[in-house]
Amino acid sequence: MSRIGKKPVAIPAGVTATMGDGVITMKGPKGELSMPTVPDITYDLTDGELSVKPANGTRRARAFWGMQRTLVQNLVVGVTEGFTKTLNITGVGYRANVQGSNLKLQLGYSHDVDFAIPDGIDIKTPDQTTIHISGSDRQKVGQVAAEIRRWRKPEPYKGKGIKYAGEFIFRKEGKKK
Repeated sequence: MSRIGKKPVAIPAGVTATMGDGVITMKGPKGELSMPTVPDITYDLTDGELSVKPANGTRRARAFWGMQRTLVQNLVVGVTEGFTKTLNITGVGYRANVQGSNLKLQLGYSHDVDFAIPDGIDIKTPDQTTIHISGSDRQKVGQVAAEIRRWRKPEPYKGKGIKYAGEFIFRKEGKKK
């Protein structure tokens, strides 16, 4: 039994949920998100709550139960509050700034890295070493953060690179003489 799957997803005021043609759609103040449904799971929309239950007793249905409930919850949170990831840049001369629809990164390469900001994502740089990525789709926000981080992952000796806020980088001691 899924502990997460048992709880119904509360749909707050200002958010409309519709189901049809194998798709769940949520509309709210931050936009509209949709998600395909899984045939092994039944979705029940009643009284401002959406319940997720396995359609049968198969192992696949039980495995998808909690995950599908969490994905529906992410739709609700995305259209009401949105999601944010913060990246920190460490290193001498490493900088980031937003120019129009591009994020310009200076990461010690012989050239600047221009990262095109995708639709539905908002990137802000309050200072040269901090990047705030926000949007309504949790998967898209995480994917953009991972793609930016991929340009210069933190290295273990000096800790230089792009890391998530709050991420711990295991530091190594240098070579002994």
